[in-house]
Amino acid sequence: MMDVSRHPNIELITYAQVENIAGFIGNFTATIRKKTKYVDEKECTACGDCVKVCPVLVPDEFQQGFSSRRAIYIPFPQAVPSSYLIDMDNCLGTNPIACGKCKPACEKKCIDYDSRDEIITIDVGAVVVATGLKPYDPRPLDEYGYTRYENVITSIEFERLNAAGGPTQGHFIRPSDRKEPGSVGFIQCVGSRSKVRGHGYCSNICCMNTIKDSLLLQEHYPGIETSVFYLDIRAFGKGFEELYRKSREQGTKYIRGLPGEIREHHETNNLVLTVENTTTGKIELHEFDMIVLSVGVEPDKDSDKIKSMLSLSRTPDGFFLESHPRLKPVEVPTRGVFMAGFAEGPKDIKDSVCQAGAAASKVSNLLGAGKVRIEAVTSSIDEDLCTMCGRCVRVCPYNAITKSNKKANILPGIIEAACAGCGACGVECDYGAITMRHFTDAQYYSQVEAVLADKPGEKIVVFACNWCSYAGGDLAGTSRMSYPSSPHLIRTMCSARVNMDFVKHALKLGAPIVVVSGCHFSDCHYIDAVKNTQKRVEKLWDELEDLGIRPERVQLEWISAAEGAKFARVMKELELLRKQVTPKEIEETKRILIEAEKKKRGKKAAKKTVST
Repeated sequence: MMDVSRHPNIELITYAQVENIAGFIGNFTATIRKKTKYVDEKECTACGDCVKVCPVLVPDEFQQGFSSRRAIYIPFPQAVPSSYLIDMDNCLGTNPIACGKCKPACEKKCIDYDSRDEIITIDVGAVVVATGLKPYDPRPLDEYGYTRYENVITSIEFERLNAAGGPTQGHFIRPSDRKEPGSVGFIQCVGSRSKVRGHGYCSNICCMNTIKDSLLLQEHYPGIETSVFYLDIRAFGKGFEELYRKSREQGTKYIRGLPGEIREHHETNNLVLTVENTTTGKIELHEFDMIVLSVGVEPDKDSDKIKSMLSLSRTPDGFFLESHPRLKPVEVPTRGVFMAGFAEGPKDIKDSVCQAGAAASKVSNLLGAGKVRIEAVTSSIDEDLCTMCGRCVRVCPYNAITKSNKKANILPGIIEAACAGCGACGVECDYGAITMRHFTDAQYYSQVEAVLADKPGEKIVVFACNWCSYAGGDLAGTSRMSYPSSPHLIRTMCSARVNMDFVKHALKLGAPIVVVSGCHFSDCHYIDAVKNTQKRVEKLWDELEDLGIRPERVQLEWISAAEGAKFARVMKELELLRKQVTPKEIEETKRILIEAEKKKRGKKAAKKTVST
């Protein structure tokens, strides 16, 4: 951090919060609130004279509450810049001044009670999201007595008790009596791998952190008894298995099974836990001086706001979703935005450093190029047809369409550098004002007509998303999976590009089954454009039902690029459904839809006449 602060090309803004990011690749504008410290960080020499006179004592968050700090303090020893700040939530007050002792104690006159937050606006070409992590809080469930027993601590608290700069100067003691413990038990997967008590994912770092802690105790306190209660030891990194074996050789016991109950001995304050050893199949009792809960990790609390600002997608676990897990691991669907570290998912230091380097390289390539190469499949707006209704602006997942203003006669515009070509805007426009280059309505109608030109009753029309469903079908083919020949795929960049008029056109031409297939909600290449797909298909189902047409003849399927087997299975099921559609039903459907279209045209003509 010190090197960063001294770098001539890096501006370090500390104690600040990003309030908004607007714009597009190469042209982002960030609005930052630099919170006031009430201390001039440029003039402060960190002499500590102000701390000596401060009468307020509060628990020190950095030391996990094992020690205290003053209302004026440095957040942590390695803070950059090394200057004090005033915690106004705990200060006795400045309006009116109830204390004010720190200000006269400062010889440099750095303290200003009247200072306020500063709003900073900066223009940037790229954004790196590196929001870090939040340790799981074991208090809500309290299954292991964390809030009831003083000698039950978390792995984060264990680190502070062992740190040379910690509250005990590196001397490991148990909190209840300040004595050196003779036995320590570690409980794994607290808040991880269980949706009942925490999160269903593995937090990645917990196993090796516990192995490291057990070795640390064995080396510094020979003779101490250490035991680890676990589900599985996931030591998959370079040299990790060797550390695991070394821990066992040093005397640490590994018991496969998670404790079901912990009780405290009322005289000794020792902790007695009950566990089923799944290796022996027996219920065992173990007694320890201390218990360490190996807590998992979860996304940072500010991730919701960042997701909204940058139009990001998230996995079901709450971490940000990358563009492609293998080919674009640090990129997101929003161009010019990259990820590093825990923002993308749980990972250890080595993986975080590698990802940070990759993100920095991507940013360097982007900014060094001077120009941005964009895909040709962007949208364009016909100003003569646009009514400035604003519906296209609302459905764009990238905020790539500028807002219109009827009073000022300002039409919406497409920011091509931000447009990803999903086509959702073109479908939403009822006036034909938006055209998607290379994926026009006329091209889709032509493809549907070509597919159904011969023996339409024997074919299934499938509108398949380019990134997932189409790739899933390709995987089924290259994997030599067997499925019927009746499905005919029409590729779309996104399922949100599928106008329901395309589907009705296929039914009018005699298609027995029409399928709209796209990405799973968590895998959408265009952030959340698939939500528009679902709304439109559900609306079409209601329309078909009102007309007396079976809605199940229009299917909606979510198939990912890796689900070749699912693609083959779904096509087999649809073939069975196709055989149930009779020629008579197909002809009746054609008649109903043609009549409905004539009525619709008649209403539009009448409305136009009245308007004229």
